[in-house]
Amino acid sequence: MNTLPVPFITIGLLLLSNLFMTFAWYGHLKFREVPLITVIFVSWGIAFFEYCLQVPANRYGYGYFSAVELKTIQEVLTLVVFSLFSIFYLGESLKWNHYLGFFLICAAVYVIFKEW
Repeated sequence: MNTLPVPFITIGLLLLSNLFMTFAWYGHLKFREVPLITVIFVSWGIAFFEYCLQVPANRYGYGYFSAVELKTIQEVLTLVVFSLFSIFYLGESLKWNHYLGFFLICAAVYVIFKEW
């Protein structure tokens, strides 16, 4: 039986978990009229599904990736998902300094994943 490669499963689950968490943390910003307590409980409910994806992603990926590499992948995916969310959902735009910061983060990713 053929199974999907570990990186594909791990990164796929981390990507999906980031989608849930981004909406849990920032989706309510378009609904400022909703009471904070309601937002907290709705966000908690959304975050539950994020954990249902994040934990298996880390469990499955650990061993193929180190813990530091897993965290690095998660952070890069968070920035990509949040950037798209910010542009398309919140209607915000990215500025030159955001792109520069992302470039520097990519440089950090290179340093973390490079075999020295």
